[in-house]
Amino acid sequence: MRNCRRLIVLALAVMCVIAARPARAQAPMQAVVDTSAGTFVLDLDPVAAPNQVAHFTKLAQEGTYDGTTFHRVVRMGMVQGGDPLSKDPAKAAAFGTGGLNAVKAEPRAPKMTRGSVAAVMVPGRPDSAGAQFFVVLADQPALDNQYTVFGHVSDGMEALVKISQTPVDASGVATERVEIRKVTIRETPPEPYVTETAAQLAIYHAVLDTSAGEIVVEFFADKAPETVRQFMRLAAAGVYNQMAFHRVAPGFVIQTGALASKEAPLTEKQQRLVRNLAPEFNDTKHVKGIVSMARGDDPNSAQTSFFICVGTSTALDGVYTAFGRVTGGMSVVDTIEATPRTGETPINRIELRGVKIVSQD
Repeated sequence: MRNCRRLIVLALAVMCVIAARPARAQAPMQAVVDTSAGTFVLDLDPVAAPNQVAHFTKLAQEGTYDGTTFHRVVRMGMVQGGDPLSKDPAKAAAFGTGGLNAVKAEPRAPKMTRGSVAAVMVPGRPDSAGAQFFVVLADQPALDNQYTVFGHVSDGMEALVKISQTPVDASGVATERVEIRKVTIRETPPEPYVTETAAQLAIYHAVLDTSAGEIVVEFFADKAPETVRQFMRLAAAGVYNQMAFHRVAPGFVIQTGALASKEAPLTEKQQRLVRNLAPEFNDTKHVKGIVSMARGDDPNSAQTSFFICVGTSTALDGVYTAFGRVTGGMSVVDTIEATPRTGETPINRIELRGVKIVSQD
């Protein structure tokens, strides 16, 4: 009997320990929607709509959305898709009627803001949500408190804008197919270079891919950690892709990174990253090969543009944020410095194709 009592006490103790353990937080999830008009990413919201998120996730993993189309659009206003019937063009007359009546009613969103992703329902039937969804491209106050919002667009709004411009007939039904190729469910990737310490940032360097060759830059993470962090984030997000070396001043600097020189406009996600940087002036001397942030008259006005010194410039010391130096490809720097120009503007475009951040580990 004593042994039995001891076993019962031990079992209860184990159960208490297990119960006391905090539940593992579920990682935030995203849906990557690959379409024939581009890709967009949704941050799923299981707190607001657990049943709808679970149903959407299940269908995505089963391939239900693959080959469906956006059958109804409002130019710059809304796109609607997800109807399994839309896989078959011959069923066009029934598009919008399939995949419904699968999810019980959940709370309605108080605000239908730009980028909201909501479940389609049959009017007057609160338990009729299912596979179909719509995304609003502008705030829609007329829809407040009427639909269950189960996600928000985090990237790729440009693709949705393009989809919204699909030709439609008199009733708003798309007359051309924009297909969903694949919906992939994934854990939300962490924002890069946000939490790293200066020592952790120091293991990286940058490779500038230019039309004249590659330039390798070592970072001064100990002297300008926030500038280095921001430069790396901009590079990882593709902000520097397809820019130009817009200024060449022999014996002084070659400069690139100006937003006005970028061939394609920034995406919304890229735009959110661009901001003014607080200066991190340091004791680095501006000699040949030093990389420093460009700015206007305001010391806090540096954003994306940067320059590489091609000579000694003591006037820049302590008043511009030096954050790196060239450790490879100085001959490429020399080539760019020697390019024909009008004033300080190169006659032929010298392109910064992109900046790759590489770990030295």
